[in-house]
Amino acid sequence: MSRVLRASAIMAAGTLVSRITGFVRTMVLAAAIGTATLGDAYNAAYAIPYAILDLLLLGVLSSVVVPMVVKAQREDADGGRAYEQRLLTLTTVALIVVAALAVWAAPLLIDLYTDWRPGQDNYEWAVTLARFILPQLAFFGVGAVAGAILNTRDRFAAPMWAPVLNNIVVIGAFLVYVAAGRGTSTNGLAILGIGTTLGIVAQALVLIVALKRAGFSFRPRLGLRRARLGEMGRAGVWTIGYVVVTQLGFVLITNLASAAGDVVAGHGITPYTLAFQLFQLPYGVIGVSVITAMLPRMSRSVGEGRFDEVRAEFGSGVRLIASVMVPVSLMLMVLGPAITVPLYARGETSIDDAVYIGQVLQVYGLALVPFAVFQLLLRVFYAFGDTRTPVYVGAGTTAVFAGLMLVANALVPPAYVVMGLAFAYAVSYAVGAGVAWMLASRRVHGLGGWTIGGALTKMYIAALPTAVLGLATVWASQQLFGSLTVLNSLIILAVGGGLGGLLYLTVAHRMRIPEVNSIVGMVAGRVGR
Repeated sequence: MSRVLRASAIMAAGTLVSRITGFVRTMVLAAAIGTATLGDAYNAAYAIPYAILDLLLLGVLSSVVVPMVVKAQREDADGGRAYEQRLLTLTTVALIVVAALAVWAAPLLIDLYTDWRPGQDNYEWAVTLARFILPQLAFFGVGAVAGAILNTRDRFAAPMWAPVLNNIVVIGAFLVYVAAGRGTSTNGLAILGIGTTLGIVAQALVLIVALKRAGFSFRPRLGLRRARLGEMGRAGVWTIGYVVVTQLGFVLITNLASAAGDVVAGHGITPYTLAFQLFQLPYGVIGVSVITAMLPRMSRSVGEGRFDEVRAEFGSGVRLIASVMVPVSLMLMVLGPAITVPLYARGETSIDDAVYIGQVLQVYGLALVPFAVFQLLLRVFYAFGDTRTPVYVGAGTTAVFAGLMLVANALVPPAYVVMGLAFAYAVSYAVGAGVAWMLASRRVHGLGGWTIGGALTKMYIAALPTAVLGLATVWASQQLFGSLTVLNSLIILAVGGGLGGLLYLTVAHRMRIPEVNSIVGMVAGRVGR
């Protein structure tokens, strides 16, 4: 576990800086355009290029492209240089074409991803913003391939820090928009849209420069026969299928959320997006880092038939992630509005709007542990080279999610629909994790469920005093101050979050939870240097 911990800590450090600047970016965005009509229009337009990239590239990048590059580096006479050049050339050409088609089809895409219709302000603004934002497809894709090639050369710094520059550029664009007087004229929307695209351009340039410094010399190559597209397609078809399934769920989310926002301003796509970003932060910093560190070792163990080591690696990863996710999930459920009010309650976003984002975040807190375990379970299948089973599991999870979202949309008042969507997300991933666990357990002849379950139980018991302290702090604040403000939110966070975190560490240490003790020991060692 110490190896996983050290490797995860190194990657988490770079990721954390990117996430922090990313949240500064969302804070500035919320202050600049709010959570109502313009905010929903921007977030709808902003989500579309990421959805397209997921379908075309990002879903197969780590599972297919990186292994193909590594194979070329190992087997080709030139160390894979020609293959890397050909891959980057084809990606650039293909994504320029896709970006041009997407800009042309912007009205159709907005119609697909939202419930809006021509003539509505949100629809017209979203189409205009999409036409400024969608050109980033080419740059984002090129940067993603460049980052993948850098990773195969053990150059991780640039891929970690490039998103920081992206966030800084976009923050600057939002500030320019505010200084220019805001507004929804074409010029105002151009500042938002072009500024967002320039952030991706800067990110791609950093990765390209880093690639050149790593010894990569770019020469355009268009030979399709030597691009191994057939091999790549066969390897990636199931991964692409998984991405398609999840994107269908996302289309339904944005349609239902946009419809709710039409009925109750400030309760649509934007609160869903901002709450989801906060919900993803713990997993993005801790979960992704642990998974990245453990997957290669699991793959090697599978290749050598050592299933006991697969079980040990998986159990270690689950316990390590859960030691952080369990208390954080309870804190999100208790302190959601106290977190979002200091972050978002300024400018065009009122305290009530920020409180609603926090309420959505509270519901998302239910999903944090099931989602993290689900993602870890998928890596068990990937370690076997099995990309088919995750598609079936993902399809089932998305089907449950879609059904629950439709039920929530039918039964819940529009003001609470987005909260209902978050609850559907939590339930569906709990179901998906259960199904994935059974299938993965059969594959490796058991995952040590009783051991992992016992460890998780101890973690929840250790975290309960923290939850009680958080609830008591919220209640005391309401009695003393009444409605939530930025000031008493900070007090709640200091007591319920700060002291609550220390309380969890103390209780967990006394309960001798080894994962928590390892984290405390690592941090204490680094502080003592």
